[in-house]
Amino acid sequence: MKLYNTATRNLEEFLPKDPKDVKVYTCGPTVYSTPHIGNYGAYVYWDLLIRTLKANGYTIRRVLNLTDVGHLTSDGDTGEDKLEKGAKREGKTVWEIADQYIGVFRNGFKKLGLIEPTKWARATDYIEQSKALVEKLIENGFTYETADGVYYDTSKFPRYADFARLDLENLKAGARVAYSNEKRNPSDFAVWKFIKPGEDHAMRWDFLGRPGYPGWHLECSSIIHTELGEPIDIHTGGVDHIPVHHTNEIAQTYGAYNESLANLWIHCNFITINGEKISKSLGNIITLEDIEGKGYSLNDYKLWLFQGHYKAERNFTWEDLESAKNRRLSWRNKVALLFQTEPKTNLLDFKAALLGKLNDDLNSASAFALIDASAEQMSLDDWTYVNELFGLDLIPEDVTETVQPRIEERNAARNHKDWATADYIRDELLEDNISLLDTAGGTFWQIVG
Repeated sequence: MKLYNTATRNLEEFLPKDPKDVKVYTCGPTVYSTPHIGNYGAYVYWDLLIRTLKANGYTIRRVLNLTDVGHLTSDGDTGEDKLEKGAKREGKTVWEIADQYIGVFRNGFKKLGLIEPTKWARATDYIEQSKALVEKLIENGFTYETADGVYYDTSKFPRYADFARLDLENLKAGARVAYSNEKRNPSDFAVWKFIKPGEDHAMRWDFLGRPGYPGWHLECSSIIHTELGEPIDIHTGGVDHIPVHHTNEIAQTYGAYNESLANLWIHCNFITINGEKISKSLGNIITLEDIEGKGYSLNDYKLWLFQGHYKAERNFTWEDLESAKNRRLSWRNKVALLFQTEPKTNLLDFKAALLGKLNDDLNSASAFALIDASAEQMSLDDWTYVNELFGLDLIPEDVTETVQPRIEERNAARNHKDWATADYIRDELLEDNISLLDTAGGTFWQIVG
């Protein structure tokens, strides 16, 4: 299995330290509003990663964090905490907002049929561990204090710029004009923020003699240290995490524990809508509920994602989703026919070839091309393997259990020339998107929507 490692900019063979305990960490959402399809795209991609690892025989220990404090409206150290912003928007407490949108996110995760992580890690459950990490950074001489917080001095970490290939000299040149605060270097970042007297911030903890809260980047380092230990095998996230969030995670872990945070870093690209960034200001946000409201399955959306590659920027349109729906419908009906006829024997080497496509940096588009080329000869067992790898709900076992008895009732009615009952059963099934085809060899059903 080979995966593209952001840290080295190379495709590398995946060699975990312990195949029976592969440690994976996924950067989760900031839980202050309803996630859109772009947010969920990353978790669909990483679900494919987990399924592919499992298909290779690995045992996974995966942690997914939930950011309920510390993420400011700027990815730097300015602006309002996003949870505070959500609370003001909806007239609720920050704790209520966090609980509400954790529920929304996890419900969407379940509806998408994604494999649950071993551990859901909520940032506010790791405050003491985060404090301990800051204390280690202070003790090791990696921080300094300003009026508004404790900052990591990036000049103390010689390899700070390496991960994101940052041009620190240009940052410094710009800082002479743009910065007039107490930061020693423009790339320095807060590991702990102080709450000033009178400042409105409901989530607060006493530390270093005054109230405050952890910096956004701190939670991931402290959660990984607590739940998995360094270095982990795979760290996943979005490309927007590379220059700031993940760069700072690496720096924190090095400063506190003198350890590498992860051996392999994987990042997915953005999803745009009609060529534009997804944002409230553009009014182009599409949610999972919007997709379902237009009569699509969330599995159609997943299949649309897999038609491209996780490293490529994807542009969503309803026309492309319709095309993905039709492709999935075609596959489902090939499976449906196998449920009603004599099963075919497994294609020789099909499963190995399919897994081989995914072992090439999760090349789902190439895997789909193989499926299309093999579809007419595939057995039910082959299709079951496809379903296990992609989680697309292709196997209509529940449909078979309900439809077949109705077909038998209709056949009995037709034998008695009770055409009204036969037509009623046919129309009733059609309302459930099942059409019937009467042939000399019998009556067969297929899915029409």
